[in-house]
Amino acid sequence: MPHNGTQLSSVLFLCLLALFNMKTTDIVLIATTTITGLMAGLFFAFSYSVTGGLGKLADAEYIRAFQSINREIQNPLFLACFMGILLLLPVSTYLHYSNPAVFKLLLAATIIYFGGAFAVTALGNIPLNNAIDAFNIDTATAEQISAQRTAFETRWNNLNLIRVVSSTLSLLLMILACIKKT
Repeated sequence: MPHNGTQLSSVLFLCLLALFNMKTTDIVLIATTTITGLMAGLFFAFSYSVTGGLGKLADAEYIRAFQSINREIQNPLFLACFMGILLLLPVSTYLHYSNPAVFKLLLAATIIYFGGAFAVTALGNIPLNNAIDAFNIDTATAEQISAQRTAFETRWNNLNLIRVVSSTLSLLLMILACIKKT
């Protein structure tokens, strides 16, 4: 199974936190920051490596590759991070309500992530992914394949760039919150 290394890393991470006898608020903040970093890294890697490589493919190859990526990314680990952050960000923010400086940084990170990463994904990238996934490349003409790529590629890449910027900004705000907390 390809995700065993990641599961082992998660267990080791939790054990390390337990060894340092950290408070729940610290553990939640570190977990939230880590997952935000993972998501920012995923969006960044797509924008600056994956889509560049895919962009060099012929239309039919491009669509087949993106269909495959769309299906593969829907796995338990990705979904746990993608959906888990929706719980962790507000919880982490709430847990730091008594520290106004940290609270404001986390609140800003939450709002930016929800609007710029999650909402853009849910309202923009996922509908595009569903449309390209439903496209039957085997029965399409070359013109239809080209039109499908044209309707998808630039819009998807632009939306992903919004996710890169917003998730990276959220991560930076969270790092500042971690520093401000100490």
